[in-house]
Amino acid sequence: MSGETSGKTCSFDVCQDCQVCCCQDARPPLTEERVKKIKDHLRKRGVAVGQAFEKRGYVYPVLDEVGFCVFYDKKTKRCTVHGVKPETCVAGPVTFGIDCQTGKVEWFLKTAEICAFAGKLYRNRERLAEHFKTARQQILELINGLDGESLRAILKIEEPQTFKIGEELLATDVAKKLNIK
Repeated sequence: MSGETSGKTCSFDVCQDCQVCCCQDARPPLTEERVKKIKDHLRKRGVAVGQAFEKRGYVYPVLDEVGFCVFYDKKTKRCTVHGVKPETCVAGPVTFGIDCQTGKVEWFLKTAEICAFAGKLYRNRERLAEHFKTARQQILELINGLDGESLRAILKIEEPQTFKIGEELLATDVAKKLNIK
């Protein structure tokens, strides 16, 4: 895979030509720490932060008038906060759920129909394993950094075009935030 952003967080040679655009109608959850990192990143670049974040159940980047993330540059098809982008954006197309009955984090991969990069990962198991290491670390960081209310709101979001690729026990402190015994 070529391109300056090929590697752990996306495949620009695949994502640039994608017609789906995961940056549209997405509301990636943000911890307070991630909001701070994004604001600091923007300030260093001389970009006014303004009303870049919204909270409805959990905090996420504001969407523009046609539903694109406020940090997505439609001309370049690149994220303007790529180096500090939300954990789920780094993890994509790997996503998660938490089974409150079993106390496990469940890992999912989006289908190739909605994510060309997911299709490439699925066909290259070594590449998927490499990407999953980063995705897992980022998502666990997100889960640990969110409060119980935000986590519960996120868990209500359905992602039907995914399939399960694994699971693991939930950290005890996260289980407590969700009142899982």
